[in-house]
Amino acid sequence: MVSPTLPGSLGPIKSRRSTDSASRFVGFLCLGLTMSYEGERLGGAMEPYSTEPVTLIEEVFPQDTNAYDTLFGGRLLSLMDKAGGIACAKFAHREFVTISIDTLTFIAPARQGDLLEVTGCVVFTSSHTACTKVTAYTMSKATWEKSIICEGYFFFVAIDSMMRPIPIPQFTPSTEEETEEWSKAKTIRENMLAQKAKRKE
Repeated sequence: MVSPTLPGSLGPIKSRRSTDSASRFVGFLCLGLTMSYEGERLGGAMEPYSTEPVTLIEEVFPQDTNAYDTLFGGRLLSLMDKAGGIACAKFAHREFVTISIDTLTFIAPARQGDLLEVTGCVVFTSSHTACTKVTAYTMSKATWEKSIICEGYFFFVAIDSMMRPIPIPQFTPSTEEETEEWSKAKTIRENMLAQKAKRKE
């Protein structure tokens, strides 16, 4: 059937039926996309890409040290934050930003010429947040023996291009040590949320 054409018009008039069908089709596509996103948002079928730790190795140079010839705490903190963030990105294939650093303990100094080994590993997750335990060691170039100097828990939130929180895969502890670290990180996060709620009162 040929659609009627109005005088002076550029083409046939589209029937209401074809317009409605197109609208339903577009709506179906949008619904499908929404359902797909919602399923991901709720954690459906999202698996970690990797649970392996991330390790960075750096050397302590003169510009990294203070008047006592020891490593600046801020420089070490920056390396630990980097290792933790990369570990999260490797785990979830997402962009992350740091939201909290907790239970940071400086155990021993690092000195000029030392090698630093900084390792971050995901130990806890919630819907949008990942926590990494980050441990820093010094190493001698002569022996490569490690000595722990600092450790702490770094919390990150996954974001999209509009800086909005997005869902991430969930970490499931499988060993006694992982379960213990999960519990520690969960307790830290609960305390952090409680303090945040108090500030809003």
